[in-house]
Amino acid sequence: MDINTFLQSWLVTSNTFDTEAYVKYYDESAVIDDPSVGEKFRGHSGIRKYFEDYFVGYNTQTKIIKIDIVDKESAHLEAFFTGNFSERGIGGTLDFTFHKDKIIHLKADLL
Repeated sequence: MDINTFLQSWLVTSNTFDTEAYVKYYDESAVIDDPSVGEKFRGHSGIRKYFEDYFVGYNTQTKIIKIDIVDKESAHLEAFFTGNFSERGIGGTLDFTFHKDKIIHLKADLL
């Protein structure tokens, strides 16, 4: 898997708010850990809720600042988020772990 291409495609899907396509980037047992909202979102149903609440719901657009490929199963992404939330724009990091060409774990931290 070409992680850079995968993440660029994931980002386009996220920014177009295609929930069903977005969920397909994740393994069925994937976890999104987002301390900024104080919750972990598990499996496709949890990831769907996370995406609909915090991305679709806030009209969040994500811009990649930098991608660091750590190894063939992980990457670190620096991003900037804009949307209909109080800050209007905020930086963050996303740490991905991949398994069988899917995201198995994502830790999202806002700066």
